[in-house]
Amino acid sequence: MRADGRKTGSCLCGKVSFQVDQEIEKFSVCHCHSCRRWASGPYFATDCGKHVEFSGEDNIGRFQSSSWAERGFCKICGTSLFYYLLPTGHYMMSVGTFDEQNGLDMKMQGFMEEKPDGYDFANACEKLTGEEVFAKYAPKQ
Repeated sequence: MRADGRKTGSCLCGKVSFQVDQEIEKFSVCHCHSCRRWASGPYFATDCGKHVEFSGEDNIGRFQSSSWAERGFCKICGTSLFYYLLPTGHYMMSVGTFDEQNGLDMKMQGFMEEKPDGYDFANACEKLTGEEVFAKYAPKQ
């Protein structure tokens, strides 16, 4: 974290970096098939809202993985950077890209019905099915 309170991060090669202007204390884990394939395991993300400032934006690739979201990645090193919610404009930034990752608490695990049986997290947190995730977080239309 910078002296002014902003959280910073980058991809593996450093060609893309970012700053987030809000307090980040919690993260969620997604076990859905798409996230696991994209992140090569469960996807750890934190909601950074609409105001993420990027450097090296020319190196960001975007893939529209559904009608409601894009996945952002570094075109140079392949780092999974964010899950972008099209209806709300919110960035769900990959926790592993932050320079400082200590002090974050797991608040929720989603798509529990899609989680493979080879791992379990011991964290005490909310555990939701995919249907429950959409009911709770999907934008109302």
